[in-house]
Amino acid sequence: MPERTRRERDEALREVLALLAPGSSLREGMERIIRSGRGALLVIGWTPEVEAIVSGGFVIDIGATSQRIAELAKMDGALVLDAGANRVLRANVHLVPDPTIDTAETGTRHRSAERTAKQTGMPVIAVSEAMGMVTLYVGDTKHVLEEVAALLVRANQALSTLERYRSRLDEVSAVLTAREVEDAVTVRDVVLTLQRAEMLRRIAIEVEDHVIELGTEGRLIQLQLEELVGTVVDERELLVRDYLGDRRRKLAKVLTDLGRLSTDALLDTDTVALVLGYDESDRPVTTRGYRLLSRIPRLPPVIIERLVTRFATLPRLMDASLADLDAVEGIGGARARSIQDGLRRLAENSRLDPYG
Repeated sequence: MPERTRRERDEALREVLALLAPGSSLREGMERIIRSGRGALLVIGWTPEVEAIVSGGFVIDIGATSQRIAELAKMDGALVLDAGANRVLRANVHLVPDPTIDTAETGTRHRSAERTAKQTGMPVIAVSEAMGMVTLYVGDTKHVLEEVAALLVRANQALSTLERYRSRLDEVSAVLTAREVEDAVTVRDVVLTLQRAEMLRRIAIEVEDHVIELGTEGRLIQLQLEELVGTVVDERELLVRDYLGDRRRKLAKVLTDLGRLSTDALLDTDTVALVLGYDESDRPVTTRGYRLLSRIPRLPPVIIERLVTRFATLPRLMDASLADLDAVEGIGGARARSIQDGLRRLAENSRLDPYG
């Protein structure tokens, strides 16, 4: 049976949920089937693995409109659609998955759906005739589609949580900036900010999942999500670049390790400190300056990298003269003054309002 990582399964689930979003032909087809009081079984994607367990039926290869899906589903067999759910490739087929594959389902249709998904690795949709529910199987994952009203409630609750975490991140980020300017940062300060950024990222993913499932109904939530999250992913990356204890470690690997932490582990200061390469959370550390330099308008990443390479730490960078800055490749007199003014402005703002 094809093996998939959790990330791949999550992405595959998202892709099918987008196909099943309200307003799509596939979703309208499911709703027509439910209104007619019937059940259905659909496989999304035609692969050698799917072909191996298909028996009978006939080749049809027509556009997958909602009306056609509903009419073809009146036959007892399953439908097989292409990967984009744009065409119905086979109709009235009998699925014969391996009966030894473990399944927790009791109904014949849902047992076939789960086993087919596990054996082929392709998404399978089962519409319950008795319950009028749509269940999606992707690998080992089972997902029951919710009504739009219920999804909107959950999405708005998650959005409210996101707003609170955004506020907390802004607070700790402002405190960290003030301490960076004073060169008084400890690993604990960094970990606290990184924890908030990572939690915000995770909640944002949850909201985004709701938005995908809501389709056109989730446009307003999508706009609110974009406004709240902004550059959080960049903030998370910049924090790691500023404070990574062992620079021989790859940035992508550190971010991946951080993302894999359980919620309990993420909230443990010592655990996150170890991910950054520190075995003591109270030790003082000095920022390299990536985060603050990124806040200076129109400063290209390549120039930021050269500045960090040349001066190594933010305090040394802030003490640099115009001539020192001008000596860095790609920085002329005008840009040197812009960098110096930008850093001074950031420092003044942090002293005036260290708590944001």
